[in-house]
Amino acid sequence: MSNQKTVPNAMKFLIGGTAGMAATCFVQPLDLIKNRMQLTSSRTSTLSIISSIVKNEGFLAFYSGLSAGLLRQGTYTTTRLGIYTWLFETVSKDSQPSFVVKALIGSAAGCIGAFVGTPAEVALIRMTADGRLPLAERRNYKNVFNALIRIVREEGVLALWRGTVPTMGRAMVVNAAQLASYSQTKEVLVNTGYFEEGITLHFVSSMISGLVTTAASIPVDIAKTRIQNMKIVDGKPEFKGAIDVIVQVCRNEGIFSLWKGFFPYYARLGPHTVLTFIFLEQMNTMYKTYFMHNHK
Repeated sequence: MSNQKTVPNAMKFLIGGTAGMAATCFVQPLDLIKNRMQLTSSRTSTLSIISSIVKNEGFLAFYSGLSAGLLRQGTYTTTRLGIYTWLFETVSKDSQPSFVVKALIGSAAGCIGAFVGTPAEVALIRMTADGRLPLAERRNYKNVFNALIRIVREEGVLALWRGTVPTMGRAMVVNAAQLASYSQTKEVLVNTGYFEEGITLHFVSSMISGLVTTAASIPVDIAKTRIQNMKIVDGKPEFKGAIDVIVQVCRNEGIFSLWKGFFPYYARLGPHTVLTFIFLEQMNTMYKTYFMHNHK
């Protein structure tokens, strides 16, 4: 291994972002369903949300906010996967890092990525939520750039970073769980002797990683989603912060509502994790093979 060249840092960022954007094209409808469920205070099922969208808005509505989803991956995932890959290779030079070290690296990468990606995230939440509002209350953003320009013009530039703290908190939880559990699961599965490096290993590791990540991060995600979609009425915001959202949800909707949308969240996160890591691993392998000539 020591005589093999490593992928340049700039290419790690590019491959990370491209992998995330490619995965988003497949899972955008699930992201929209998840956001709608988290914004609904009443008890509702995934199927009722889907049938309501089809009946009232049509099939194309499932791709509402796709431009924002792609920009979010282009900013957030490019940053987090690029930083994680770079830090992981840095600490792996002498020995294999422990699970705790992987989790800390994941948290740091996610925190920085979330700050960079928050404006696109705010636009995504609003664009995917728009269809559930009465016609008179809809924001009707044409695309992500129209959304960003209008948010700045109508609410000020700081509104682009609304919910940054819970977004960064969620990202730290997601990335600590996702990136660390993915690396750890891969390591454990290879050591069993039943798996070797390849798409099957990446798929199984990703699905396990997605399950761990969903359970750990969904309460923080609900807080983030509601804060980013809230409106200011008479100068007063609906929520004071992430803790206020969680307290209100527990009080008004029950503690298990903190895991509302678990199925669409996992249905989105599982395949998104799988596709992102498969695209990431395949692109890294192709780059090393065709551009760096690191043949096995």
